[in-house]
Amino acid sequence: MADSREDEIYSTMFSSLKHPVRRKILRMLGNKPMTFMEMVEELGVSTPHLTYHLDSLGDLVSKLDNNQYKLSAFGLATINAMKGVEEVHEIEPKRHGPTFKWKTISAALIIAVVLLAGVAELQSANVNQVLASKQSLLQENQQLMSWGMGDDSAERFIENVTQINTTNYSISALPSTLQYRTDFGGVTEGNIQYSLTSLTSNLKIAVRFRDNHFSRYELDMIESSPIFSQVQADNVLQNAKNILANYKVYSGDAYLTNMSDLLANVTSINNTNNPDIVQGNMKLQIVVSGGTVNFNWMYTQNGIDYQAKGLQMTFQNNVLTILQDGYFLFTVGNTNLATSQEWALNTAETYVKTMTYTIEGQKVSGFNVVKEPLSVQLVPRPRGDSVALIPYWYVELGLTSIYAGGYNEVAIGIYADTGQVADVQLLTASA
Repeated sequence: MADSREDEIYSTMFSSLKHPVRRKILRMLGNKPMTFMEMVEELGVSTPHLTYHLDSLGDLVSKLDNNQYKLSAFGLATINAMKGVEEVHEIEPKRHGPTFKWKTISAALIIAVVLLAGVAELQSANVNQVLASKQSLLQENQQLMSWGMGDDSAERFIENVTQINTTNYSISALPSTLQYRTDFGGVTEGNIQYSLTSLTSNLKIAVRFRDNHFSRYELDMIESSPIFSQVQADNVLQNAKNILANYKVYSGDAYLTNMSDLLANVTSINNTNNPDIVQGNMKLQIVVSGGTVNFNWMYTQNGIDYQAKGLQMTFQNNVLTILQDGYFLFTVGNTNLATSQEWALNTAETYVKTMTYTIEGQKVSGFNVVKEPLSVQLVPRPRGDSVALIPYWYVELGLTSIYAGGYNEVAIGIYADTGQVADVQLLTASA
């Protein structure tokens, strides 16, 4: 139990150190105790925002009987860690950017001070256990520093791009993750989640960042639609144009200008068929299905659409529920389409008839496929641990029998530049 408690406190410390508002709160309370409204006035934030940040500071802050807030012993330890790094930074010669060595030294300083403070406070704790956690804490802090992104990036996206009025909500931070995506060549990926609750609306928001760049936003409208800070357009096309303009200001990426130019050419959307729009190597597809409208921008070259290298917006009843950007991350590995759709279909059918597949621990062979394929798509994807997209056939076939687990379909993935069968997976028919 002691280890779990310590891990929770250390996690709170690092979360606070990487967030500018929480660092400011710690500095303010390091000078003197303050009331809630004194902090609101000093910080210039809304009361829901301050409540959210105080909750996030956890055991670093305590409340006195006179309703003033002050730093706990762990809050003081966190302040000492901040001062230690800042003092070293002041005497260090200025550089264009921090080196990996400097990041490591800074991380070590933070952890050394925190560990010493923690040992002093937790006199009854096992010192050896605390010291044994140093390596894992060092790794966590290096990850945070290499990530280079705090919660404020997600908050700015929510407030400035989606224009959800966060001041009308009580905000709670949900479990977040930080990992290295080795399958994308070691890109750092952070996922941040929030719960937003008001008297009339209940939302769950997830924001993902890859390589220090916004990657995905997803909104779950648990109860009612969001409360916005500005009046939203009454048609989805204008709403999409506004969101894209907001995102362009937030991100600043040049490719968003090309995407905006494509969308500017669209004057209306119908419910049946919307023609693709192409300018240079950029394509825009708009698909309508009931109350859902998808806007998909993608890189295209030599007749191959690289969907992953693109931007997607999904609106449900004129509310943005998904915005995903992979254009900045993925590259084009090659445009060599050495195999045709017909060749891919024939290859997939032959492969299935001769393959052996393990189902519930038993090896099964003798598969047969129905005459008409379910789908044959050209969907470029990476090969190996890379972000370079390679032309790739994705073939779905129906099976003539139903196997254990309800499997009655099979998907075959074939690299279109080499003809290599890369993936095989049995599927169950969609309900």
